[in-house]
Amino acid sequence: MSFIELLKKGNTSSGIAALGNTFLAIVKGIAAFISGSGAMFATTLHSVADATNQGFVYFGSALAEKEPTKRFPAGFGRVVNLFVLIAVIVISIMAYETIHKGWELIQHPKASTNLWLNIGILLLAVVIDGLVLIKAMKEILHETRAKATGLSLIPSAFKNVNLASPPTRLVFYEDIIATFGALLALFSIIIANSTGLYYLDGVGTMLIGILLIIIAVKIGYENTIGLIGVTAPKEVVDRVASIIFSDSDVIDIKKLRILQEGRRYHVESYLELKKGLTLADADDIKFRVRDSLLNDPDIADVTLGIIEADDVQNWVIGEPNQGTT
Repeated sequence: MSFIELLKKGNTSSGIAALGNTFLAIVKGIAAFISGSGAMFATTLHSVADATNQGFVYFGSALAEKEPTKRFPAGFGRVVNLFVLIAVIVISIMAYETIHKGWELIQHPKASTNLWLNIGILLLAVVIDGLVLIKAMKEILHETRAKATGLSLIPSAFKNVNLASPPTRLVFYEDIIATFGALLALFSIIIANSTGLYYLDGVGTMLIGILLIIIAVKIGYENTIGLIGVTAPKEVVDRVASIIFSDSDVIDIKKLRILQEGRRYHVESYLELKKGLTLADADDIKFRVRDSLLNDPDIADVTLGIIEADDVQNWVIGEPNQGTT
């Protein structure tokens, strides 16, 4: 697979977000230089961090789509977690710089100039970041196969975000902070210029930095456990079990292990079949179930075993199961 073909498979949300935030970083940077606003400087750094992160993550998500090789038989799914962790380092550096700038403005408050330029650019930032956020929400629903329209898109996205791929989660969380940060910077600038309390510009700047730290810790934790290797969420386990039980010859699941790598899952399971089947029949059923599982685009590979039925029901979909490891 060529490099261009890999790029086409990269995470759409992170690619769009990287382009949008690159544009915003340039526009905000010019405004911050002209006006001297600390809050505008903070939100500029935020856009720089977002553009860098999401660019990293886009390339990481594309590399994660490489086919397994003899040297790497499990594939490259965890590469995207590594790229997201690099993005977390960038977020942390930008958070420090933002808090440092905010503290300086609190200690030495000063009026910013070109108020209407700042307001116009921050309103533009709210619109662009908001559109990217909506795109990320739609991507969450697409990846998790959830259905929602209109305003129900928002609660559904929050409900299912933990089931989305690492790049989509990163874009979602970052653009929540980006949209909120632009609004916060907008209010800080307006209030500071209206009341003469110019230290509020610094307060808004520090709050944006603190929000960046919170998101860095959350994303860093999620992707660290992703690099180690983590079991699939319960919703995915239930979905896989439902596919297995959809075969009429399968009567029970003795064991089911699903390992998540990036946005793909590796399935290993031992099944109990109806009694009285020949070995050839059992093989046919095993391959039939395997093919059904591989039809799910989120499942990368499947290993199945057949064991003798013990007349004890080990698996009930929707309930905690002892056979999960």
